[in-house]
Amino acid sequence: MPVYLYWGEDEYRLTQAVQALRDRVLDPNWMSFNYDKIEPDQPDGLIQGLNQAMTPSFGLGDRLVWLANTTLFQRCSEAVLDELERTLKVLPQNSHLLLTTQTKPDGRSKTTKLFQQQAEVREFSPIAPWKTEQLVQEVQQAARRTGVKLTQEATELLAASVGNDTRQLYSELEKLRLFAIADSTPQSSASALQDAPLDAQTVATLVTVTTHNSLQIAEAIRQGDAPQALALIADLLSHNEPALRIVATLVKQFRTWLWVRLMVEAGERDERVVAQAAQVSNPKRVYFLKQEVRTLTAAQLQQSLPLLLQLEVSLKRGGDAAALQSTTLTLCQLYR
Repeated sequence: MPVYLYWGEDEYRLTQAVQALRDRVLDPNWMSFNYDKIEPDQPDGLIQGLNQAMTPSFGLGDRLVWLANTTLFQRCSEAVLDELERTLKVLPQNSHLLLTTQTKPDGRSKTTKLFQQQAEVREFSPIAPWKTEQLVQEVQQAARRTGVKLTQEATELLAASVGNDTRQLYSELEKLRLFAIADSTPQSSASALQDAPLDAQTVATLVTVTTHNSLQIAEAIRQGDAPQALALIADLLSHNEPALRIVATLVKQFRTWLWVRLMVEAGERDERVVAQAAQVSNPKRVYFLKQEVRTLTAAQLQQSLPLLLQLEVSLKRGGDAAALQSTTLTLCQLYR
């Protein structure tokens, strides 16, 4: 199928998929003639892309036209939609049209429905941070691809450290791979890399902790554990984690807890209804969220969100990390 729609916020995996498509359909010697990447700010970029896609490939290999970061699936005029329908029906088999977007396509859009019928649609969304088993499986698969052998404890530690940041995962695995080669003898480097798995201590020494631990900050605040929360913040900041990203995770987590708590106090028992209200994609997660908010009150959670939102505004206006620490102390006192 010569039409593709790749979407999702996992930029690293999406970029890798685009590269794989390029390698598959393009002849490297004729790439300059048969490959076009069109950004959304280019004048008449869509029409230009469709015209290029209708042009036969030159020389060897196929043609690939990439409409990057498109907004077609959020807004699209009837005239553009008609042009898309005409083009997709007669697109040459050796011409490939690729559209990518970070935003989930609007399922109600006629453009989305058109591509669902006529394109290969692939999603590249990050794994939810709370899906620890899937994160561990992702680490195991990535380790096999990169040729890094890890113990189970090292695998779990790496998953907890990088969370759902795929780019960071592969960066850390490459670091571990190079360490394993350097640590082995020249005569047996290949076999050593294959037979001697790296342990958790090695991973803890070499791996950079990232945003996944922001959820652990939320958990520490929920338990009123100020020393633990501050220690996690200090660790993340020391590894150049942006304070705004930490706050964004906290806001999302506390908003989810608030909605779940409100639904519980309202007597709602249908987990699907609770999941919809809390914007939780998997209703099975609601059971665990209910356990987390069992000892909390809606009043506590309602007081937390304004504090976090004020902190977010402060940081966006140029505030320093000290504001994050002081707000965390205030929140921990609220939950003691």
